[in-house]
Amino acid sequence: MEWIDVLQRIQSGEDERTEFGRFRSFSEKDWQEAICAFANTEGGLVVLGVANDGSLDGVPMDSEQVQERLTDGLQNALGVPVRARLGRHQDPKGWVHWIEVAKMRGPEPLRYRGRVLVRRGRSNVEPSGSELQELYNSFGLVFTEERVIPGTGPGDIEPETFRRFLAGKGVNIDAEPTLPFETDLLNREVLDRDMDGALRATLFGLMCFGKDPQGFGPTRNFWVDLVAYAGTDRADPVLLSGEARGRLDEQIERCEAWLRSLGRNERYAGMHRADEWPVPLRAFRECVVNAVAHRDYTILGSKVLVEVFDDRVLVTSPGALPNHKRPESVLAGGTPRSRNESMANYLFDLGLMEQRGSGYPRIAREMRSFNGTAPKLENDREERWVRVTLWREPQT
Repeated sequence: MEWIDVLQRIQSGEDERTEFGRFRSFSEKDWQEAICAFANTEGGLVVLGVANDGSLDGVPMDSEQVQERLTDGLQNALGVPVRARLGRHQDPKGWVHWIEVAKMRGPEPLRYRGRVLVRRGRSNVEPSGSELQELYNSFGLVFTEERVIPGTGPGDIEPETFRRFLAGKGVNIDAEPTLPFETDLLNREVLDRDMDGALRATLFGLMCFGKDPQGFGPTRNFWVDLVAYAGTDRADPVLLSGEARGRLDEQIERCEAWLRSLGRNERYAGMHRADEWPVPLRAFRECVVNAVAHRDYTILGSKVLVEVFDDRVLVTSPGALPNHKRPESVLAGGTPRSRNESMANYLFDLGLMEQRGSGYPRIAREMRSFNGTAPKLENDREERWVRVTLWREPQT
């Protein structure tokens, strides 16, 4: 950014993208808080040597020393280096320095002294709970499943599950020359190193190969809640409830076993009677596979929810459709985009997920054959959930 551009921003005054600071009162804490807030929001400009009313008063320090202090702060004060450009201009009243901050891109938001800050109007503030969750969602969209889980280690991965999975792909990790087992886990992103260099299980590793996937604080709610009602409303009595915990494949299998436990229903076609499950098992399984594979794992405290009513089955997954996908495109089998590529590929390799992008068309085909209905897909971006409805009876 050139001085003429900075001068125009000064003349326009402070706003959500611009902050001024008189160096005599603008401490290192103040400008670093502003950097943190701008980086976590949409980027912005911090100008030193300017009063709140936009008048220039200059920075009363050696210009080179100021640049060194700013560079050091950008590299070391906020945990990770911050992407920013420095500039300066010598006015008759003194040097004006500015920091042009880019929006942060990384696995998680920036912190200043342990606090996440965002820009709201002309203020640098801590986000509300919902804002913080949305912030983690935007940062974790690509990197979520690669994050390490604090408190885990190589011993939390089930070796036989990992070996059996690779054997199914035609890989024998015990063949000569062998690598240390931890190296294989690291190479396949089941493990990664934390900031201190310690080996930790990634979210992908724990949910697909972990001994106790729900045994850690960040993952304790990553399972499927199951409930069947005696009626068509949540106010009706609960017939049966359950929990599908464990690794992703175990969650899917336990969901299907729970649905089977509800028993078959009598259905007549002319003079012939047939016993059928509440909804087609293949359609139900596909819904659950999609839910656990594509859910937003940055939303802590929420579970995938399966609900069975007299007239419908609902499968609700935390998180809106990823990457601006539309329900119409998903139902039509549009180009697949997953926020959890490794998990989706894992389920595909196990045969639990078929050709990518074909899931909802397959659900639609199963439901047409079952009772002539179409699945309903809802996507609530504000409340952040996706819900599939499978109708148990034809709709009038």
